[in-house]
Amino acid sequence: MRARDIEDIEVDLLLEAIFRRYGHDFRNYSKASVRRRVKNIMGRAGAVSVSELIPRILHDEAFFEENLDEFSITVSEMFRDPGFFSYLRRELVPYLKTYPYVKIWHAGCATGEEVYSTAIVLEEEGFYDRVTLFATDFNCRAINQAREGIYPLDKVREFTANYREAGGKRDFADYYHARYGSAILEPSLKRNITFANHNLVTDGVFSEVQLILCRNVLIYFNKVLQSRVLNLFCDSLVHGGFLVLGGKESLQFSSVADKFVEMDRKWRIYQKKVLE
Repeated sequence: MRARDIEDIEVDLLLEAIFRRYGHDFRNYSKASVRRRVKNIMGRAGAVSVSELIPRILHDEAFFEENLDEFSITVSEMFRDPGFFSYLRRELVPYLKTYPYVKIWHAGCATGEEVYSTAIVLEEEGFYDRVTLFATDFNCRAINQAREGIYPLDKVREFTANYREAGGKRDFADYYHARYGSAILEPSLKRNITFANHNLVTDGVFSEVQLILCRNVLIYFNKVLQSRVLNLFCDSLVHGGFLVLGGKESLQFSSVADKFVEMDRKWRIYQKKVLE
């Protein structure tokens, strides 16, 4: 048996140990993604084999918690892909305004930058007071950072450029104040955001919503888990509601593809079919 095959067995045992000990299920994550993340943990721990990690993961809860972030996708930025937020403002918001009250779910929100970006768009379109934003992630540390709304000040230049390109109507500086090298977002942006722990792998329908944004999360899952999550999203959306995926993600060939209409191929925006 090749060394790579043995390592795959070790990785499977590690993921099974994590699931049975802590309840976090990474068994259906993309193998390439998991292998890369496990290698990173090994490097920090000074382990020469995956097998060395298993007893430490099982018996040292603090060690597991320290490394849980490795399995979480926490890379984000405000108004990432400005063209999408321009589309949101121009095409989706007018449709959503036809509802008396709207619920939006940011699934896998990481540290919250995109949630606040959406809140700003809704605020500028005079629509935010009729919306509740649900921001969820399985990573409690990421959710806590999102809830704080505090980001490195050196990222503000990038955020500001994205905001302008996305069609921002004000000065981006209106939405934060600088202190101690950090950009602290205006508390008013949080007024309609509910932050919560939710695991797309193991948890059920979160709420009945008009819009779900889950951009660049499914690429880390294998086909089995992608199917589970897409069915979860389909069940969570009202008929006529919208699903937004990442640029490398698609409903094509999925089990729910026939339940949606493609609205925009570039930005991977789909609308759940209305019952006739």
